[in-house]
Amino acid sequence: MLLVAATPIGNLGDATTRLREALASAPVIAAEDTRTAQRLLAALHVERDDRPRLVAVHEHTEDALAPELAEQARETDVLLLTDAGMPTVSDPGYRLVQAAIAADVPVTVLPGPSAVLTALALSGLPTDRFAFDGFLPRKQGERRSALRALADERRTVVLFESPHRLADALADVAHELGDRPVAVARELTKRFEEVRRGTAAELEPWAREGVKGEIVLVIGGATPAPASLDDAVAGVLARVAAGERLKDAAAAVADETGRGKRELYDAALAARRG
Repeated sequence: MLLVAATPIGNLGDATTRLREALASAPVIAAEDTRTAQRLLAALHVERDDRPRLVAVHEHTEDALAPELAEQARETDVLLLTDAGMPTVSDPGYRLVQAAIAADVPVTVLPGPSAVLTALALSGLPTDRFAFDGFLPRKQGERRSALRALADERRTVVLFESPHRLADALADVAHELGDRPVAVARELTKRFEEVRRGTAAELEPWAREGVKGEIVLVIGGATPAPASLDDAVAGVLARVAAGERLKDAAAAVADETGRGKRELYDAALAARRG
């Protein structure tokens, strides 16, 4: 089968028992960087009686290698690794997983460290609903456009950013999204782990001083301005006319507008009566 394995994002102590066992036994290791994979084997003191076949699977090779590796995984275990964290999450591996699924080859995941989830948990921002948007574009115009598209996003948003672009990214967050709460997580699980919280405008001067390490940017979701009661009731009645139950329509519109569910139910009921 294909084993998709998360690797430590900084602290080697986060390597799971299942990861160690897979590293010790998998005949084929498909790694973003084979040198990094070899260093991981050495650092974890993984002992093997044989030498695994190491295959470099990165942005330049994955398309070509995915079908071949998927077929190999039909006969033997193929362990998929990236340099840190979970493969496929802003890292190579997605096309290999796709190829294995298309070929009806079993795929399993060895869970473990994730910069996305670690930063989200540390941010202090709502975690019940969130979106991950990968890396922001490098050019300011494209970056601002991407942030502008998040203006109405009510979920917490998790992004990756490079340290030398962080200050500019924070300036653009402030420009496009205003004073939403933000958390910048740096060097997660490592010795110099740091989390800064505030608004983007408040954190920009700190970032301008120079920041090093792996960066995760977490942005609070938009707070919707409540719609007028008349508009919200009209929305409820339109849903009812389309076949929804009044109770369900009121709940849906309440979620969309920020109005109270009971308030909308009673107002819509009154409007229907006369």
